[in-house]
Amino acid sequence: MPRFMGFVRMEEGQGAPTQALMDAMDVYIGEQAAKGVFLDGGGLYGTEDAVNFIVRDGATTRVDGPYAEAKEVVGGWAIMQYDTLEEAIAGSQEFAELHAKYWPECRMVSTLRQISDAPPEAQDA
Repeated sequence: MPRFMGFVRMEEGQGAPTQALMDAMDVYIGEQAAKGVFLDGGGLYGTEDAVNFIVRDGATTRVDGPYAEAKEVVGGWAIMQYDTLEEAIAGSQEFAELHAKYWPECRMVSTLRQISDAPPEAQDA
């Protein structure tokens, strides 16, 4: 059964989600977990304590947050399992619509990506 990663990118500094959104997400995630769709996930703290390791030209550099230049940051993630890509897309849209309904002033992008279970060379065969 295909697994997917969903993540939410949000504008940095737009504040905490509304209690109505948190309550609606608790219900939605509970329902999805009971169906075996939602496997794991959660929200992320802001970038004030974030650490990036940047690799360029064979060198690794550490850059600590906060990041003044950051416009969007990953605010949350989820691992989900669906029977089909179409079901995954529908579920991801439902999740995004919760934000539109219960936190309309929120500016975010909800992204869905399928998780690869095979090494890259096996996928090309």
